Amino acid sequence: MGTINSGDTAFMIICAALVFFMTPGLAFFYGGLVRRKNVVNTMMACVAIMGLSVVMWALFGYSLAFGGNHAGIIGDFRWFGLNGVGMEVGPYADSIPHLVFCAFQMMFAMITPALITGALVGRMKFKALFIFIALWSIVVYYPLAHMVWGQGGFLAELGSVDFAGGNVVHISSGVSALTLAIILGRRRGYEHTTYRIHNIPFVVLGAAMLWFGWFGFNAGSSLKADGLAAHAFMTSAISAATALLSWMLIDYIKEKKTTLVGASTGLVVGLVAITPGAGFVPIWASFIIGLLVSPICYFGVKLVKKKLQIDDSLDAFGCHGIGGIWGGIATGLFGQKSINSVANWDGLVFGDYHLFVAQIIGIVISIAVAVVGTLICVAIVRIFTPLRVDAKEEQLGLDITQHGETAYPSFNGMDQ
Repeated sequence: MGTINSGDTAFMIICAALVFFMTPGLAFFYGGLVRRKNVVNTMMACVAIMGLSVVMWALFGYSLAFGGNHAGIIGDFRWFGLNGVGMEVGPYADSIPHLVFCAFQMMFAMITPALITGALVGRMKFKALFIFIALWSIVVYYPLAHMVWGQGGFLAELGSVDFAGGNVVHISSGVSALTLAIILGRRRGYEHTTYRIHNIPFVVLGAAMLWFGWFGFNAGSSLKADGLAAHAFMTSAISAATALLSWMLIDYIKEKKTTLVGASTGLVVGLVAITPGAGFVPIWASFIIGLLVSPICYFGVKLVKKKLQIDDSLDAFGCHGIGGIWGGIATGLFGQKSINSVANWDGLVFGDYHLFVAQIIGIVISIAVAVVGTLICVAIVRIFTPLRVDAKEEQLGLDITQHGETAYPSFNGMDQ
């Protein structure tokens, strides 16, 4: 057993608070992107998850994800209600209280399902969404967290690495969002409507909150206030900044104008892409990862929306799914065991293919778990409630029909 280090403990409590701040940030990011009549509903999805995820995590989620090991897939109920999770050092970090590790991981369990909600805007019943998120956490998130980060986890044993949640957070939520968007179908009149972004300052505020919180997300995944945390902090800053500039360049080439929404989206996909490799890839690789993620996501979004005609309203799959997959592959290309000995091998660029293959296997399994898990959750939700609101409710907007509130009650303009 290690001894508790006050510096590491203080750092990790701050990082947990930073990761928490990402979920309200996401509420602003998503809320700004939607139409005026669906802002409250979109933000409420994130706020409701802030409550649901903490209660579920403390009762049984943490225990299922990190307590014990069954076939490398799931834990058990040994820490039910956080019984046995205390102030002393735990099994996952040797210099911070077990409760601090639990709290840090709890914030990941909060932001991940919230990411899914961006694909469902303006058409999913709130009741159906709430039940779906509760089920999805149990069927998809807790097992994936165990497989990647838990003791004896199946993907970890294969040698697949994921520093801060490329598989567990971004691929799982992005692929689930795509699956659910396909099942739900498109918004009514999707082909004939121009969807205007109603509040660009909200989008920027949300993106800035996400970037701020993401430093805790990636640097904190070191679980110590050490050099690796500093390394992850810097790779995260560089990837986000490079992707922001890269998206601006694409905007300029395509439209001859740079956009604030484009720059905000670029910085977010840069953060998504560096997440799995932040503590594995050298600093120089973070420039490449950020530079390439913007064109990959930009054209990925175009493919999903234009070619496949899937209504992923706020590009949850286009940004998190595709960005997360690129990040996982990039970790297999550029990862170095000299930076972080959790990696068993160096990446493909350094002449070894083992890590690259393990990353691909990890990505494929994560996608499979997300698709199958989402289908199971949808089947269960449909027993209790229809997934979609009816045509009249959709036309009026989900703020009024689902919550009886409007974001801007005095406004009566045209962009409804």
